[in-house]
Amino acid sequence: MKYPKFLKKNGTIGFVAPSFGCNIEPYQTAFKHAQEKFKQMGYSIWLGPNCYKGEGIGISNTPKLCGEELTEAYCNKKSDILISCGGGELMCEDLDYVDFERIKEAEPKWFMGYSDNTNFTYLLSTICDTASVYGPCAPAFGMEPWHPSLQDALAVLTGEKREYFGYNGWEKESLKSEKNPLEPYHITEERKIKRFPNQNVALEGRFLGGCMDCLVNLLGTKYDKTVEFIETYKKDGIIWFLESCDLNVMSIRRAMWQMEHAGWFQYSKGFLIGRPLQFGTECMGLDCYEAVLGVIRSYHVPVIMDFDLGHLPPMMPIICGAKATVISQENEIQITYLY
Repeated sequence: MKYPKFLKKNGTIGFVAPSFGCNIEPYQTAFKHAQEKFKQMGYSIWLGPNCYKGEGIGISNTPKLCGEELTEAYCNKKSDILISCGGGELMCEDLDYVDFERIKEAEPKWFMGYSDNTNFTYLLSTICDTASVYGPCAPAFGMEPWHPSLQDALAVLTGEKREYFGYNGWEKESLKSEKNPLEPYHITEERKIKRFPNQNVALEGRFLGGCMDCLVNLLGTKYDKTVEFIETYKKDGIIWFLESCDLNVMSIRRAMWQMEHAGWFQYSKGFLIGRPLQFGTECMGLDCYEAVLGVIRSYHVPVIMDFDLGHLPPMMPIICGAKATVISQENEIQITYLY
């Protein structure tokens, strides 16, 4: 596994928009404010050509231009790291225009984003054998004040920390709007980690995962190198981190079934399941817990659910491809990276 160099003091942060761009509010103002905050910290800023575009379908621009932007930004020397401008809907269409062979030969660079950005964070690890960060997109760094999870996300990129802990609560409904684009997370819900079986957990393995909506879309395509990846790292074992956006509980169950039957869950050491955006919903007696457990219970490995990951913030920054330990006791979780 290749680990990129950490962002140095006075280094350059690059921004790209392989999914949505920051062309509308509240994202545009939040993104601009994030840039100012980074500049105040001493960092330089480099912007890809699509950061403020809104000309594509579900993404910032045409798939060709988005794919070319991502390749060029990753391979050039104009930035030290890359942060995505946002999630979206059809980043998968970029992939035919992303030069993975060129990226594989380039000097590794941290890329951070989540949701639709799974289409790159996951493939960086499984195709290019390069670590990536499943974490917040650029506009989140414009909030005032920063939530501790934003400090943690930056700490991953700078290498300042290797140990990370969960947060005290989470946001069910955001107060961010066009009139309040810098609104911080609206923390109203108490975090309640659930473990199956209900006992303390201590795991060591290699992280792999992302947004299930995107993962099952990649499954079985020419970009799916998952089985080869887990075979390479089977001695480490895989700790899957998974979360979902649009999927209802039945869709989650089908996604888990599909991944299991594709052989993805071989060598699994455990599963970390983030709060789904459809949190608390049920269908025909199926809830979000059994949607997952009904498929993977037979692996007899620890499953930690409702931890800080995904579309109901805050989220712990997860390094896809990295070896790590996970410890969970009572209502706490600790992740320590071993690179």
